[in-house]
Amino acid sequence: MKKRKFGLVMSLLLAAGTMLAGCGSDEGDSSKGKESDLRVGMVTDAGTIDDKSFNQGTWEGILMAEEDLGVKTKYLKPAGTTEAEYLKEIGNLYDAEYKFIITPGFKFETAVFQAQDKYEDAKFVIIDGNPHNGDYNPVVKDNTVAVFFAEHESGFLAGVAAAVELKEGEAGFIGGMEIPAVQKFNWGFQQGLKYANENLDTNVTMKAENVVYQGSFDNAAAGGQIAAQFYDRGVDVIFTAAGGVGVGAINEAKNRAKAGDNVWIVGVDVDQFEDGKYDGDKSVILTSAMKKLDQVAFDMVQAEIDGKFPGGETLTFDAKNDGIGLPEKNPNLSEETTGKVKEVYEKVKSEEIKVSGEQGDLFK
Repeated sequence: MKKRKFGLVMSLLLAAGTMLAGCGSDEGDSSKGKESDLRVGMVTDAGTIDDKSFNQGTWEGILMAEEDLGVKTKYLKPAGTTEAEYLKEIGNLYDAEYKFIITPGFKFETAVFQAQDKYEDAKFVIIDGNPHNGDYNPVVKDNTVAVFFAEHESGFLAGVAAAVELKEGEAGFIGGMEIPAVQKFNWGFQQGLKYANENLDTNVTMKAENVVYQGSFDNAAAGGQIAAQFYDRGVDVIFTAAGGVGVGAINEAKNRAKAGDNVWIVGVDVDQFEDGKYDGDKSVILTSAMKKLDQVAFDMVQAEIDGKFPGGETLTFDAKNDGIGLPEKNPNLSEETTGKVKEVYEKVKSEEIKVSGEQGDLFK
């Protein structure tokens, strides 16, 4: 397991004036003998637990807590993605004494709204969503925390990195469902390309026809087909914010790279470099626009164990609290590129550069 270098929840709440002790942990070691009575459950969103993206990133953080903190863990996959199906699995976890429940995705909003009242002695973490009763008026009870990320900032950094590394060419974007978290990745990426073109002597452009939302997060075949169309139109790099749909795009890129084509993918949510590997250590993943899902999931569990669960809070993780970014290691980026991206990151962090989370005049 990776080493936990800091507690994101801690840093965010301290910045907000809330006194919360350190939530981070040293590197996991089963010999520590840590053990906790806490049972941590997760209900998966659309897609699978190994979607190489949102579900997997969240679950990996829970597994960190199992290893480092000694909690018991379990996930359940609903039969579908309706409120009733989500509530059923939340209830199944609760009945099995898994009373700390993490739900990744906006589709859980109405289910968590009901669950936080029905199971008052349980704790809920909803990622990328606010509990509401179908009216979109957020109601975050004391046993719930709502977590959001500044996807537009992460997408922006990925756009800068792609443009600086390629220097010139054509970019595309494949999204899953057309929802705010996915849209913000897209809009940030477009702004990153534009910033690099205007300030860093690059010429990587994007056309409206090369921005597509497939409509799901699990149709890998469709992702491969869309990527093939993009590459056939001369696209050099595709940013995929699409879960399993993105896996299909990655597979298409790998097949083309094996045939000698110079094509790239920008991964999402987690570092997808390993998933892009072909012919040994080569990978089609140029870099990845990351949301530190694993760290946030881990920190939430740690906070609960420490008796400092930030119930009732809505938390946003961004550049200022290091909740987003690119992977620490980017084998396909040159030192020059990584250096420039770090400089840009610091400017985003200090708000010298402000990245918009709105569409404005951008594509879709």
